[in-house]
Amino acid sequence: MMNCRLFVVLATLLVVPLANGLYFHIGETERKCFIEEIPDETTVVANYKVELFDPRSGGFMPSSPGIGMHVEIKDPDDKTILSRVYSSEGRISFTSHIPGEHVLCMYSNSTAWFSGSQLRVHLDIQVGEHTIDYANVAQKEKLTELQLRIRQLLDQVDQITKEQNYQRYREERFRQTSDSTNQRVLWWSLAQTLVLLIMGFWQMRHLKSFFEAKKLV
Repeated sequence: MMNCRLFVVLATLLVVPLANGLYFHIGETERKCFIEEIPDETTVVANYKVELFDPRSGGFMPSSPGIGMHVEIKDPDDKTILSRVYSSEGRISFTSHIPGEHVLCMYSNSTAWFSGSQLRVHLDIQVGEHTIDYANVAQKEKLTELQLRIRQLLDQVDQITKEQNYQRYREERFRQTSDSTNQRVLWWSLAQTLVLLIMGFWQMRHLKSFFEAKKLV
């Protein structure tokens, strides 16, 4: 029983950081990008809301319907997996197929209404089982509280397994990079040694020819 509770606590600690909420300011020509490390076959949902700066009140107010954000998402291979224009408030969703760093970039879709002003963008990124609306799941599938909790724990275990597989993938990539670097250093050292030997042999031949020409030997 104690081991089971400890596992649940560890699972919660490992999965909680997969939800990030923040806000940032963006100008009319600015482009903001965020990097998220995501395991493969993992659902990512980003909810956002755009507010426009009001110089009269000195604060930010809800933006007009004409304000939108262009969202572009690239996978670790730098391939664009999503690129479209959203409204001033919306929900972005995609599923990763390659583990690694995914880049999410946002910028305004127009500059006509800015007049040198700024936007404030509230962004909440959720990864894995945090993207699931369990209240809706319980209602649709008519789950009891215990069944819903078991479903949540199973989803958390699945996400932890994906995270562990991703960490193994990163370790393997790091090991390959380390081995490749060590091999290059070894070949570079051998090349330097070979060059030094060739230069020494050439200098000895040159000195011998010099002394023979001067009849010193």
